[in-house]
Amino acid sequence: MNDTADDVLFPPLVPYRTGRLVVDTLHTLYWEECGNPNGMPVLFLHGGPGGGLSPNHRRFFDPAFYRIVLFDQRGAGQSTPLGEYRQNTTQLLVADIEQLRALLGIDQWLVFGGSWGSTLALAYGQAHPLACLGFILRGIFLGSRAEIDWFINGIQWFYPDAHQRFADFIPEDERGDLIHAYEKRLFSDDPAVYLPAARSWNRYEGSCSFLLLQDEQGEPDAESDRVSLGIGRLEAHYMLHDCFFSENQLLDGIDRIRHLPAVIVQGRYDVVCPPRAAHRLLAAWPQAQMRLIPDAGHAALEPGTVAALVAATEAFRLRRRFD
Repeated sequence: MNDTADDVLFPPLVPYRTGRLVVDTLHTLYWEECGNPNGMPVLFLHGGPGGGLSPNHRRFFDPAFYRIVLFDQRGAGQSTPLGEYRQNTTQLLVADIEQLRALLGIDQWLVFGGSWGSTLALAYGQAHPLACLGFILRGIFLGSRAEIDWFINGIQWFYPDAHQRFADFIPEDERGDLIHAYEKRLFSDDPAVYLPAARSWNRYEGSCSFLLLQDEQGEPDAESDRVSLGIGRLEAHYMLHDCFFSENQLLDGIDRIRHLPAVIVQGRYDVVCPPRAAHRLLAAWPQAQMRLIPDAGHAALEPGTVAALVAATEAFRLRRRFD
């Protein structure tokens, strides 16, 4: 019998410390620590942008060994204001991570990120390589225009039904430029305009994230609307600005982190962040290890992906134990 994600993850745990970090006049970040206060520090970077944390994110790491640090990025989860796109750039997120590291008194940490979290992990590592012990990266997204166009338009070749719903939300005369049509609605001041657009955006991504079909989402509630608003607004904001990168910036900066150990975990059938990006990253960084999961899409909690991620955190644990 095949293991489920819940079988592979470490048992549920609760934070031993939480806090709020004021990073500027607009944004305040929620952060938490779990596991061993004296353990090896590891930083978890969530996806999106705007995806926020879930309790399962704490469970990729052995809590007896790791000091697990998690936080909601600007505009996401329990950080405030929710869905705020002003004063929200990749460079500011990188600076926020450094503020958090200083606040917690951490010299170096392992950096773990999936999807947009992999993007932010690479950007952070290249800006602050001395703060990093290594990287575990899943579902690689390099922030290129080709990847953004694929998300908005290309996914229809594999999920035409999901893409049709995504497009049908927009009046027919605006469907030739979906991202700008969604922009007009997502950044409205009227909840009656921006919330339905955010729900449509989030449903589109969620419908394409698993290799095997998942149950349809139920009626929106307050929690799902929080997630939708963070993801819809911030993903659109970052995509409209090319993720605040120059073209090929993350590949061109690999020399700054080439010496650090890295594991790349990629679903073979990831349609949201196709394997081409992981292949390009590995070609630029052949010292990294690639784990291509033959029966997985994009989602972190598909069984094969979970097993590879936990194996990677365990490998880092054993490596540090015997260094």
